[in-house]
Amino acid sequence: MFESRVMVPSAVATKYYVSMKSILYSVIVLCAVCASAQPIVKTMKRLPDTGQTKSYTDTFGEDNDYTINPLFIVKNNNGTAIDTVTGLMWQATDGGEMTFEKAQMFCDTLLLGGFRDWRMPTPHELFNLFNHQNSNPPLDATVFSKTGAEYWWSGIKQINDASRVWVTNAGGGVGNHPKSEALSAGGTKKIHVRAVRDVEPPTIVQQRFVVLGDGTVFDSLTNLTWQTQPSASAMNWEEALSYAEKQTVAGKTDWRLPNIKELYSLHSLTDFSPAVDKSVFPNIGITKLWSSTSLPNQTVQAWYWDTNTGLTTHVAKTSMYNVLCVRGGTEQTTDVAQELKQSFNTVYNSSNDALHLHFSTEGSSFSLYNIVGELLVENCKSQMFAMQQFPQGLYVIVEHPSNSVVLFCK
Repeated sequence: MFESRVMVPSAVATKYYVSMKSILYSVIVLCAVCASAQPIVKTMKRLPDTGQTKSYTDTFGEDNDYTINPLFIVKNNNGTAIDTVTGLMWQATDGGEMTFEKAQMFCDTLLLGGFRDWRMPTPHELFNLFNHQNSNPPLDATVFSKTGAEYWWSGIKQINDASRVWVTNAGGGVGNHPKSEALSAGGTKKIHVRAVRDVEPPTIVQQRFVVLGDGTVFDSLTNLTWQTQPSASAMNWEEALSYAEKQTVAGKTDWRLPNIKELYSLHSLTDFSPAVDKSVFPNIGITKLWSSTSLPNQTVQAWYWDTNTGLTTHVAKTSMYNVLCVRGGTEQTTDVAQELKQSFNTVYNSSNDALHLHFSTEGSSFSLYNIVGELLVENCKSQMFAMQQFPQGLYVIVEHPSNSVVLFCK
């Protein structure tokens, strides 16, 4: 059991989105482990924004022109942190440098925050933890301790080479590296491990991609719609931004250049060269695709996705790469924001399965939601509330009238 305060990440400073669509995220998830026509294990509720808030060009369409599912991480008082966009719980301080095999054992045996069900993350889970407005490391420093890591292990090996493992790096990318490169394995790279756990049990999605027959495909895990055909010719980054914004395909005009997290979501871990589901994207082939995300510490460079292996890295914006356009996701954002206020305290008492609340403002009340946004209790004024009727899981309390927010796990 734990109770925690909301820590607002640097990307949104002291602001937060108060509508329940932004506080409680609906179950739209990313998992690119299986083919599109097969059942998929869904571990992430939603695809987070990159966190990039600065502008690096006058051309419209760069990353910061769209804020979709903004990063929103809760730091707990037990050495853990919850990503409220994905619904995953993480080690706040990584486990240190070690070999891949020891990293597996570390996660399998970890006891932290009262939980024993920790595991190694997938590369998609690791990558979506990043804040691409930051660098070295690209993490929220108010939540995650800096440990000197150069890379972080995922639990997934390269599909056609078991000696290589997918890792993320402190520069903000993801790639496939030999296990032997780790310092503890005799190499030179500081590859650390950061354990993750599922706050709620993963669910099964029967089909990820829905081919719409009009040159587009809907991704049911990210709620994004993609063009199936990349651009016929290569172009520089500025041209890619303009090209995407001017597209009219399938009667839609709101196409844009995807950010690097959206683009990497197409990486199929069971495919290689190209590392994409060829039954859905038969014409992508082996290429390099621009994202709208700039490199914050080298602003003349931008991130791209290499479909040959599936890695992400960056290059000069004058380089000539192809474009795959995307649309969707923007309906989930809101422009309503206010200063975060903390006007009440909560304590969960496991001995009597009750929630105790102390309001600093007379006449306050609270509403209780589950993590997918379903209203369970509305405008309750009691300062002790029995939780026996609700199962174990993550809950959100919103105090009225200040809209102060507390998350806790039963």
